[in-house]
Amino acid sequence: MSLLRRVLTAGALAAILAGTPKPASALIVFDPSNYVQNVLTAARALQQINNQITSLQNQAQMLINEGKNLATLPFSSLQQLEQSILRTQQLLGQAQRIAYDIQQIDRAFSTTYAPVSSSSPGQALVASAQARWQNALVGLQDAMRVQATVVGNLDTSRTQMSALVTASQSATGALQANQAGNQLLGLQAQQLADLTAVVAAQGRAQSLEFAQRAVAQDQGREQLRRFLMPGQGYQAATVQMFH
Repeated sequence: MSLLRRVLTAGALAAILAGTPKPASALIVFDPSNYVQNVLTAARALQQINNQITSLQNQAQMLINEGKNLATLPFSSLQQLEQSILRTQQLLGQAQRIAYDIQQIDRAFSTTYAPVSSSSPGQALVASAQARWQNALVGLQDAMRVQATVVGNLDTSRTQMSALVTASQSATGALQANQAGNQLLGLQAQQLADLTAVVAAQGRAQSLEFAQRAVAQDQGREQLRRFLMPGQGYQAATVQMFH
């Protein structure tokens, strides 16, 4: 705008000079109106060039911003999260005796946890009771192992969360921010997987303990019935305790 103002001022001055009367003998070697027209044309051309330069600068800035938005996040926690989930999954797969298998559970409840038969010998009842007690014991052990593994994963989760939050805050574009957010969601999924494993292991231990109690009550009633059965009194026998 200042350039145009100067051009218009020069043009006005030239017009005044053009209107001033001159001697007849004076020789005109300068056309003020033509000069003003040329200056105005040059000013318009310069203004167009300035507009084009501004437009190119804006386009370049847009390309730079798009490049930032398309830049990927330089940090990835996927491998660490997968390793944490894999450790918990492997530990669940190492469940002792009665594992997380439907067919194996059905077989156990049709044999070891089946209703006590009146024709079962006493030794078989004792062996079944011991097997059920061992199942309940290893179930508690497996649950505590899963809990210990999940507690060990907390330090890894804390480190990953700190790194992801830092990466999200320092993200230079939309893609980096979205990737950081997605990885934070992955961290939450890993923590939910650990929580699910703890609930499953603890539920398994409780189920084995409850099943042991239920069959123990049934077996106790059967042993009491046999003890009180008429015609079969108590007979003394030598036993050995505290091997």
